[in-house]
Amino acid sequence: MTTKNMTRKQIEIFFTRLQAQRPHPQTELNYSSPFELLIAVMLSAQATDVSVNKATDKLYPIANTPESIYALGVEGLKVYIKTIGLYNSKAENVIKTCKILIDQHQSEVPNTRVALEALPGVGRKTANVVLNTAFGQPTMAVDTHIFRLGNRTGLAVGKNVLEVEKRLMKVIPKEFMVDAHHWLILHGRYCCVARKPKCSECVVSDVCNWPDRFEFGALK
Repeated sequence: MTTKNMTRKQIEIFFTRLQAQRPHPQTELNYSSPFELLIAVMLSAQATDVSVNKATDKLYPIANTPESIYALGVEGLKVYIKTIGLYNSKAENVIKTCKILIDQHQSEVPNTRVALEALPGVGRKTANVVLNTAFGQPTMAVDTHIFRLGNRTGLAVGKNVLEVEKRLMKVIPKEFMVDAHHWLILHGRYCCVARKPKCSECVVSDVCNWPDRFEFGALK
């Protein structure tokens, strides 16, 4: 059964509660510059943040600029990221991206969607993460956690990632927009999990529209 969409009032309460729970939400990827963030997000596709951090914690002290990573070459980079899934193709894309940043962007990460999505291995979701986290732009990167949460709770019901993204951009109040991406990912990762959501511990269960939430301990 499809969950019905939340009302505007429910959505306001939803984000007010998530904001109170995590006033200063942040990505769990380790980074200290827009470039480090870009590379970490590229590496995180179909991989956990923990696995990416383990790799970049070894890589970044050695190479953390477009020039220094490009100098490693594909084979040199693989040594650092071989524990991450799809590392072969990721290494190739990272090296190609470094070359483009050097040649076309003065070794700086661009802050526009068009320029970011022109980089090898950078799709819409990665671009959204970089635009939001590095540059503070109100974007919404829909991963598996946010897609599940949006549909389950009724916050943003959609058949695919783009539908959910567009719905979220439309319904989230402006004052919550910049941090909404982090709140939703963290809530989906630690509370509204896939198999056994922790509805009994959820701070927004009373404004959630998921019909099965009471079976998982939500208060009636």
